[in-house]
Amino acid sequence: MPRFRIFLSETDATARPVDSTGPVSDPPIVPATGGSQVTLRVVAALVMIPPVLACIYFGYPVFSIFVAVIVALMAWEWRRIIDGGAFGAKGVVFALALVAVMVAGSLSQYLIAYSLLAAFAVFYLAKSVFSDGAGTRSLWMSFGTLYIGLPTLALIWLRGDDIDGRNTIYWLFVLVWAADTGAYVAGRLIGGAKLAPAVSPNKTWAGLAGCVVSAALVGVGVAYLSKSGDYVVLAGLSALIGLVSQGGDLVESAIKRHFDIKDSSQLIPGHGGIFDRVDALLAAILVAALIKFSYGDSIIQWS
Repeated sequence: MPRFRIFLSETDATARPVDSTGPVSDPPIVPATGGSQVTLRVVAALVMIPPVLACIYFGYPVFSIFVAVIVALMAWEWRRIIDGGAFGAKGVVFALALVAVMVAGSLSQYLIAYSLLAAFAVFYLAKSVFSDGAGTRSLWMSFGTLYIGLPTLALIWLRGDDIDGRNTIYWLFVLVWAADTGAYVAGRLIGGAKLAPAVSPNKTWAGLAGCVVSAALVGVGVAYLSKSGDYVVLAGLSALIGLVSQGGDLVESAIKRHFDIKDSSQLIPGHGGIFDRVDALLAAILVAALIKFSYGDSIIQWS
């Protein structure tokens, strides 16, 4: 057997967005049509995708800086989500701590990086036990440390494989985009039974099937392009990652529903926040990293 190397989320129309200057607030009434919203989303995606692909292509240090910036923005969103729109000094410390983890990972000091990540998570966990009055918030901070830190650190590790690492990240991003698109198209065209109505009312079992099939097709395409010849294995791994990516989407939907918000922020016009774009990707990265770790080498060997 050959060796292998191995962003559109649902939102609740009744939820409230995190206001940029204060606590969670009711959304304004915007007289926009569905068509104009779709156009805005497409334009925003076309603007964002080329810089992302360029950062992946150039690798270290450009890619590491890109990941660190995304991590800082996610830390900003996370702190505001769990604290009703506030960020403050504690949020700055949280963001800097996660960026420090990314810096250590970028320098290939993974033992230091994961030790720092574990220390920060344990610190917030201990604070949730011993603090007076802010226990729940600190518990969410502990979860957020791992929720943000583990997949982004794994992303840096996956990209560190030079050319094969670059192609692996391209595969991972395209796979998640295809899975999300397949889920949307199949869900709209077929409909049917709801997948998790209590968490994400718009998701259907048909959409999940579309997600898996689309991801598998990406795997077949990669098998052809890489000339590995192992179409079944790559299709299966891609389908698995696509399936897990939808789980990541559901996790973020559950978090937003818990905090009664519609979007993680309003950073990206027509899309919401960073978390709204990368929720599926965060889960997919972890599976890809586990597969690479299991093989002990690259996920795909490119000819």
